[in-house]
Amino acid sequence: MLLISILLGTLLAGVGSVLLAALISPGASSRYANDMLSFAAGALLSTACLHLLPEALEGGVEPKNICTALLAGLVLFFVLDKAELWHHGHEHHAPEHAHSHDDHHGHHDHHHAHHGHGTPAGGAWAVLVGDSIHCFGDGLLIAAAFIADVKLGALASLAVLTHEVPHHMGDLAVLRQSAAGRQQAALKVALAGAVTAIGGLLGFWLVEPLKPWLPYFLAAAASSFVYVALADLIPQLQKHVGHKQSARHIVWLTVGIAVVAVVTTFDVN
Repeated sequence: MLLISILLGTLLAGVGSVLLAALISPGASSRYANDMLSFAAGALLSTACLHLLPEALEGGVEPKNICTALLAGLVLFFVLDKAELWHHGHEHHAPEHAHSHDDHHGHHDHHHAHHGHGTPAGGAWAVLVGDSIHCFGDGLLIAAAFIADVKLGALASLAVLTHEVPHHMGDLAVLRQSAAGRQQAALKVALAGAVTAIGGLLGFWLVEPLKPWLPYFLAAAASSFVYVALADLIPQLQKHVGHKQSARHIVWLTVGIAVVAVVTTFDVN
């Protein structure tokens, strides 16, 4: 039953986010994409602070050790980010670029080159490889959450899904620019997303025998969520925008926090 839950959760996060992104990206505006980024940041921070870290601290390990693991995880993800193995380009802002490509072709190419995607063809491969690596890591973290508590695993899966949807909207735009059709682009990104399930399977086999180390795995998952929210999502929302748009960011960030907080209130272990 636990293995089935992990598979369902990882497929929801990995493949479900791609399907959702493919459904909403054609008619979405950058404003709504930013709303999703705000919601995702709130959900990630809330899941890390209200669920993952408390669960880790209740695992019988010294709080100082958990905090050390959290710090080590943040540093690790920073290093992986520098190596372009974890940070995977949420700032594509696919809807905005998809509509403005013809008028701002030079700016579009420069933007993707700056983030290591290079030419459109090279960018497509970079996106798929980066997606696969990141999704594999997500699968490991989701598995650790499920092993600690099924409800915690479900929350982790939903948190990953929320921040992957706007990211995959960007991925789909990049692949479409590399001469891939809409359906072909969605299929390629979905296959990369399916690697989340592979990570979940490996996590099931590795984390269960190492259950005494589960609090550290949960701290690692929390550090991943915090890093993605603070280093990847929120900086994209810090650009100069009008007061109304800033208010929307704050509202959706608060909604993301509130959704997880409400689940926490009714969480019964």
